[in-house]
Amino acid sequence: MIFAPALRTRAYAPARGFDRGFERFLNEAFFTPATGVKVEQTEEAWTLGLDVPGVTREQLSIEVDGTVARVRTTKEAPRQYSAAYELPAEIDAEATSAKLENGVLTLTLAKKKPVVTSRQIEVK
Repeated sequence: MIFAPALRTRAYAPARGFDRGFERFLNEAFFTPATGVKVEQTEEAWTLGLDVPGVTREQLSIEVDGTVARVRTTKEAPRQYSAAYELPAEIDAEATSAKLENGVLTLTLAKKKPVVTSRQIEVK
């Protein structure tokens, strides 16, 4: 028997984007939570509607980091929920709001306004 180790080099390693795409496909196909998600977009914000029945305000944790919004429930919650939503642009955490009403969490994620760094220079 001959032992020949297989070395994975960068040239033979699968692309990271393919791995993420395949992982998302599997998660959506087999591990989709029973909760529904409704997404709407306007010029100023994205609005996410999440069904989280039986969960109180105190049992929810919402974090915003760059382009990702994470929603989790605490360990004491009757239903466990954990999801991250990646949006195509930066989220303004200061202007973001959340409202829980009748088992529906409504997240209004404000779009961060682009900062203009260009300046007019006077020619002398």
